[in-house]
Amino acid sequence: MAPSSPDAGPSCAGSDEFAQGPEEESAGASKAAPATQSPLIDPLTRKTSMLVEFLLDKYTKKEPISQHALLKVVGKKYWQHFPETLRRASKHMELVFGLDLMEVNCSRNIYALINKLNLGGNEGLSDERGLPKYGFLMLLLGIIFKKGNGAPGEEVWEFLSVLGVYTGRRHWIFGEPRRLITKDMVQKKYLKYRQVPNGDPLYYEFLWGPRASLRQIR
Repeated sequence: MAPSSPDAGPSCAGSDEFAQGPEEESAGASKAAPATQSPLIDPLTRKTSMLVEFLLDKYTKKEPISQHALLKVVGKKYWQHFPETLRRASKHMELVFGLDLMEVNCSRNIYALINKLNLGGNEGLSDERGLPKYGFLMLLLGIIFKKGNGAPGEEVWEFLSVLGVYTGRRHWIFGEPRRLITKDMVQKKYLKYRQVPNGDPLYYEFLWGPRASLRQIR
């Protein structure tokens, strides 16, 4: 009964960022929704969050991922939206963790998460469960690069909020994001975080740290 379509696999993930689905339901239906002043969360966004959590659990346990299990997470009611939901989850895994969801057994519809960056050692870039933070770091470095090698803190947080990462609000994966970005990654010398001299008004900016290159992130 599982839908089989070339578009159902993660290989169809596009380069566009997450888009809201056509349906909406009241906030609070998902534990991933912000605690205060929550916008309405549509069902596809909620199901995407559930898939991401499921995929991370499978990755840490080094277990194979079957399409049947993915469909079970999405639920029969949303089977028709499975291709889009999987596309969103795959894109999130790639952007935030640098993990590529690939179908490794087409006949049995078995998937695996592959570390596409494969940068060697992971000092300071994995948590206690072995979840890599390469993708998240690369995302930050990309934002800084696009802003002329110096990105205002306010603009960085605004961009990260699109991925559900908010300053001052504990993330279920990264913990307290501000500590991770402004302290941990700064101490590891992947990022610099400084007050802009003569800024009016005063503000802080992110810059690349001395270890922020593919040769040095090891």
